[in-house]
Formats: sequence, structure tokens, C-alpha cells
Amino acid sequence: MMSNDISNLRKFVSPEIIFGVGARKSVANYARTFGARKVLVVSDPGVVAAGWLDEICNLLSEADIEYTTFTDVSPNPRANEVMNGAQVYQEAQCNVIVAIGGGSPMDCAKGIGIVSANGKHILDYEGIDTIHLPIPPLIFIPTTAGTSADVSQFAIISDPIEKIKISIVSKAVVPDVSLIDPETTITMDPFLSACTGIDALVHAIEAFVSTGSGPLTDMHALDAMRLINENIVTLVANPHDIKTREQIMLGSMKAGLAFSNAILGAVHAMSHSLGGYLDLPHGLCNAMLLEHVIDFNYKEAHERFKVVAETLGIDTRGLNTAQIQSRLMNTVITLKKDVGLTQKMAESGVHISDIPILSDHALLDPCILTNPRKSNKRDVAAVYEEAL
Repeated sequence: MMSNDISNLRKFVSPEIIFGVGARKSVANYARTFGARKVLVVSDPGVVAAGWLDEICNLLSEADIEYTTFTDVSPNPRANEVMNGAQVYQEAQCNVIVAIGGGSPMDCAKGIGIVSANGKHILDYEGIDTIHLPIPPLIFIPTTAGTSADVSQFAIISDPIEKIKISIVSKAVVPDVSLIDPETTITMDPFLSACTGIDALVHAIEAFVSTGSGPLTDMHALDAMRLINENIVTLVANPHDIKTREQIMLGSMKAGLAFSNAILGAVHAMSHSLGGYLDLPHGLCNAMLLEHVIDFNYKEAHERFKVVAETLGIDTRGLNTAQIQSRLMNTVITLKKDVGLTQKMAESGVHISDIPILSDHALLDPCILTNPRKSNKRDVAAVYEEAL
């Protein structure tokens, strides 16, 4: 007999993906496919300095595609930057958006697309499925291996006035095409490689233990953990090894496909709150919280965490649950140390007096909804205190 229960149904969204060295070079073909009259190319000062913006603009020029650029984007993209970008888009009469950069230009570009199609202020679209009109075609070229904004249905925007980060979750912001080219990540410094790599690992772990996980996301999450764990230390030590970059880029992409569809958990809810409040690098926020959230969640998802431990190379034979938990936490701490991310929250400017407001904001983040263990303000505050 067929069950009437549809709670086990799972939707999986993904852009069209072109993966591999040289993928960025098909940007003009895709712009043309979407009928580009004029392209808004969104980037940021770091990517401009690295030379990637010029290259993409030249590729568009060579194909006789008109474009205008917008590069006024902060490391945690701000609401006012999105609104400025949307104004540039409209005044230049663009009809396609290309973003080249890390999570910040990509999230900003998503915001520009939302506002240019739907009017209103970007902060009005906070939450899940709040976007009603289709947004312009998005062609994304990630230059970091970590945030996966190029494959996800998330856009994270900072509100510097309220000191919060808002999450926008919608199928509308899944890019149309993601050109994932490991060559573009060669210009990342080791700190950024470490931050974004650990961010991707957190995506994979949180997606795997999320209450929204399922067979379509699990395979990507497990593969991502394996790829990142086996390659991240080598990458930070040898930034110019293109083979390692490719493996990390693949791991990051798979982690993105997993979390975009299974959503995340308390690490991201707390890290969005922290990053919005103190304007810290997102990957660093995740790194500072990771083992503390694993500790908090462990007993609610110990079977899943055992699989995480095994995927990260831990031999669990003959170990009890507490021993596996301790091994997993040590493995995570060691991995962070090996890539140079040893900062604690206190060193990054967090005070114990900040914790109540950080906890309030974390509990409002959509990522908390799929955390395996239900949490109240006291729980979240306790985890923040441990991470200090």
C-alpha cells in the first residue's frame, strides 16, 4: 500500500556545472546563450587585483558582448552594496549577471538579481522562498574553493546597521551556470585556502548530520569530506599544485550540492551570527565553532557521526560511542591546527558579554532548523562560551 507520508520526499537543485581547468573560458558562450544584451560583471577588489576580472571582461569583449562592472563588494557583502549594484544593473540596462570571485561577490550578485527583478530592499527577502519573480540569468565563476555560493540556493547578506547576517534561501538564487575552474583558485593566500577549505568541510559534515539529509545529499557530503580531508593540508603547504586544487574544488562543489539541498546546522547558524556581529571571515567563524558543535550534537546523531569519523579516516572498530566522539573531535582539532587555524573567539574580539545577543541571532537563522539536536538560547550560549 502506498503511504500518504510525503515527509520523506526530497528535492535536489543544482546549476548546470562545467568543471575543470579552463572552464571559465566558456563565459561568453553562456552569456550569448542567455541572450545577453549587456552583462553586469560583479567582482571585488581582491579578485580585480588578482587579474581575474580583466580576463573575464576580455573574453566578453572578444565575443562582442557589452558589459559593465561592479566591484564595490566587501568581504561580507553588505545590503547597501547590493542596492548600489542593482542600481548599476538597471541604469546600464543589463539583462545577465556574471560573478567572478569568492562567496562575497557571488552572494552580492544574487542579491542584485533579486532586487533588480523584484524591486523592494534586499533585506525584505530574508528567509525561505520569499522571492516571487524570476531573477536574471546568473553565470558564476568561483575563485575560492569553499563557499559554494556558485551551486547553492543560499545568499548571505550583511546588515551592518543591525550587525546581523541575513540568510535568503530560494531556488531562485541557484545560479543557471557554474563554471568551476581550479586555475582561478591559484591566487588564494594560504589563510584563505585554509578558511574556505574548512568551510567546505563544515558544509559536508553539517549536511550529512542535518535532519534534511537523504540519499541524494549523503553521497555528495561523504565524498566531499574524503576529498577535503585528504587534500587540504597538502594544498595549504603547496598552493600551486593544480591537481590538489582540483581535488579541493571538487570536494567543495560536492559539499555545496549537499548543503544546498540538506541545509546546514548550528555551526552555520552561530557562525552567521558571529560574522554579522564582528565582520569576521566566515570560514574562520566555522572553524572556531566546529568541534564544540560536534560535541553538542553528538548524542543526537551518533550513528551519523560514526560514519563521519570513518570517512575522515578514523578506525572505529572496537570503540564505544564516547571514544569515537573523542577521536572525531581530536581529528578535527588536529586538521585545523595543520592548516593554521588555531584562533579562539576571544582572540578575535568576542567578549562574554556579546554571547546573549549572538545567541539570539543564531536562533533566528534558518540553518538552526535542520540541526540534529534542538537547541534553545541556553544551549547555544553554552556552546559559544566553550568556543571562547
